[in-house]
Amino acid sequence: METKDIILGLRTKNNLSQEELAEKVFVTRQAVSRWENGETVPNTETLKLLSLLFDVSINTLLGSPRKLICQCCGMPLDDTSTSREPDGSFNESYCKWCYTDGKYTYSSMEELTDFLSQHMANESFTPEQVREYLGNMLPTLEHWKK
Repeated sequence: METKDIILGLRTKNNLSQEELAEKVFVTRQAVSRWENGETVPNTETLKLLSLLFDVSINTLLGSPRKLICQCCGMPLDDTSTSREPDGSFNESYCKWCYTDGKYTYSSMEELTDFLSQHMANESFTPEQVREYLGNMLPTLEHWKK
């Protein structure tokens, strides 16, 4: 889905006119019209405001052009699992289980591996296999490269 369709859909779902949406994000009605016609795309600051207003990530507003994964545990992210900053804005780098209210949940890769190996193991994926997988995958994520 394209940005123009997403913005139009969110605006109508929230029963807002173009004028009302424009007032809420500090632009003109014509700017909203141009977004919805696909002539332009909101700038970065306006995307942040739209994200807060509609409670969706910027990635969603842009038509999910990137497949996001948590940079701590590797879990795929969507709007329901993405973490938030203390001000309520989305943090598209982490899931809500690894980063909450401005704080990281796990202080070490070993702590995360201990937790995940207990919860990911099943009949076809033993705890040892989970540990091996995580040992290879976690160091590739931005959070653990630091």
